[in-house]
Amino acid sequence: MSWDVRFTNKAKKQARNLPPKVREALFILVLEMKELGPVRTAWLNYGRIKGKKDCHHCHLKKGKPTYVTIWKVTSKESRLVEVRYVGTHEKTDYGQIC
Repeated sequence: MSWDVRFTNKAKKQARNLPPKVREALFILVLEMKELGPVRTAWLNYGRIKGKKDCHHCHLKKGKPTYVTIWKVTSKESRLVEVRYVGTHEKTDYGQIC
């Protein structure tokens, strides 16, 4: 059974403004999450966000600027993941997003 991956409205807008290669990486990440679930340890700098339940993040592109995405498992029973942020790493407050 696959996972349902949804974007918040804000994350949809952010994804539209990404450079093409970063948007492609995001698309691949979402496909992996749909098939394999939200824990994506093979991705660059993947980790759970400390102090927040079921929140994860990873880097889509390293360098300057570094692009990250943040997602949260909103329902384990119905296998629902919500992408909450996609953008640059600079000034990103992980705790507030999740």
